[in-house]
Parts: sequence; C-alpha cells; structure tokens
Amino acid sequence: MAKLYFKYGAMGCSKTAQALITKFNYEERGMKVLLLKPSVDNRDGETIIKSRIGLSAEAITVSPLQDLYSLYKEKFFNCNVIIVDECQFLTPDQVDELSQIVIDYNIPVLCFGLATDFLTHLFPGSRRLFEIAESISEIKSVCRCGAKATVNARMDDFGNIVYRGEQVVLGGNDRYVAMCRRCWLNKKREQEQKGLYL
Repeated sequence: MAKLYFKYGAMGCSKTAQALITKFNYEERGMKVLLLKPSVDNRDGETIIKSRIGLSAEAITVSPLQDLYSLYKEKFFNCNVIIVDECQFLTPDQVDELSQIVIDYNIPVLCFGLATDFLTHLFPGSRRLFEIAESISEIKSVCRCGAKATVNARMDDFGNIVYRGEQVVLGGNDRYVAMCRRCWLNKKREQEQKGLYL
C-alpha cells in the first residue's frame, strides 16, 4: 500500500541529496519519477533541483495555485512515484491533493523539506504533512556544538543571527546555519547584550 511520506530536517542535512538519490534508485529499476519543486524555490533556476554535494536534476515547477491532483491525472498518470523537494513551500491544499493521489492511485509520494522557519514556526505545508502523512521521519543534522540541530538560523550579511522578518527568504549556506535551540537562544542573548536587536 502506497503512503504519503514526509522526510524533514534542518538546513544542511542533505534533504535534497536524499530526494535525488531516491529518484535515481527508482529510475535505476525502470520506474518513472515525477519530480516536483515549488516555484518559490528558484535559487538554482526555475526547473533545477540541486544539492550542496553537486547532484542535480530537472523538475516540474509548481506554483501555489497549481492543482497537483489535476496535474498528475492529466499529464503524469503513468509515473510510479512522486518526489517533492522543498515541500515546506507547498500549500496545505496541495498536500491534501498529493494525499489524494496516494489514496486514489496507490502511488507513493515522498516529500522532502524543512519543518520550521528561522523563528522555529511550522511552515503551512509542513504542518499539513505532520497532520496527514502516513510516514514521518527526521533527517538529522548537527549543530557546531555537537548537539542535534533543530533550528534554521537566518544570518545577515555580517554573520549575525536574525530574529525578525518574512517567513520566506531564500538562501543556502550563505544565509542559513543549522543550530541547536540552546546555541540559537544563547546567540540571541549575546547579540541583545551588544545592542543588536535583529
């Protein structure tokens, strides 16, 4: 029986690499993969998914208004699996549409992404995945102190941690660092003691 999978982790835990390796494994067995990415993630180009270790692949880009159930039914009904990178940027409705594909067509859907933003708040797409995914697994990463990283700390151009702003600001290692909550809060206190309220 197919499932809706949510594989999440902090920045830098190789979510995208695992998504692309999963794609390769299905294709190596002669299966057709529908690789999706939300249109908001245009860091590596409109249709490219690229990992930090250099793996990349062409993907179908979906806008927040795209009905994923209709997209699958009308154009990609012959695929064997759907893989979504940066799934936190999906809308809750799109997550429901992916779940309906699993139920109606017995096609596995694997979603890779962040759970929370730079303020530790759930993204809407991730919240919905936590609510309805049949399989949820964490891809772990480590803070510089050695503890488990759970926070996607956003940095400014001077290396300071930012604690205010829009939920979505695209970036990679240049803009985000995975930290444990203790280090993140300690850094906030240090900055506030210096008069930095970012």
